[in-house]
Amino acid sequence: MAHSHREYASIFRWAIYFIGLLIMSFGIVLTIKANVGCAPWDVLHIGLYRNFGLTIGTWSIIVGLVVLTISALLLKQLPRIGAFLNMIFVGIFIDLYMMIPYLQVPNTLIGKFVMLLVGIVITGYGMGIYISANIGAGPRDSLMLALTELTGWKVQYIRIAMEAFVLFIGWILGGPVSIGTLIFCIMIGSVAGVALPQCQRMAEWILVRRVDIETHGL
Repeated sequence: MAHSHREYASIFRWAIYFIGLLIMSFGIVLTIKANVGCAPWDVLHIGLYRNFGLTIGTWSIIVGLVVLTISALLLKQLPRIGAFLNMIFVGIFIDLYMMIPYLQVPNTLIGKFVMLLVGIVITGYGMGIYISANIGAGPRDSLMLALTELTGWKVQYIRIAMEAFVLFIGWILGGPVSIGTLIFCIMIGSVAGVALPQCQRMAEWILVRRVDIETHGL
């Protein structure tokens, strides 16, 4: 019975994780499609795409692999499997969403900012959902944690330094830096801060409730 409990909990944990990645990736694509500036990492991915081809999602995977490698070397340990899956599937999901024909750049400036804001909220809740599964942080978060551990600096300072560096490189490469980039940077932390505890409570309820249903028929 204990074995069944663990199996069911693992299945639902992975389901929550992938649902979170799907939602987060959709939010990322909305911020890109809004065309008023996007997140620093996406500025970099789009800059690389504009200069070297491939796809935005492919560059997300490649950059994620580089970041994970650096994290592994700094910490002298392999990242969790969730970090690898995050890297691969977010890139794939971004490319799939980018191909949706009716997901177009809005014609009006108000429409663009509405799409950006909706994208930020969806991204924040997607992050909250996938993190609540507790399967592993994504590549960028893994590097942030590695640098925090090695330098002793506060997380927020490391995060700001990382985002500023990535944004600068992306801007040099011609990525879309605009007012939306600033809005994203200001809002995403607050949205994720609200979303994460809500998502963690939801995940705990789902895991406990669904395991009871599957094992006891309650």
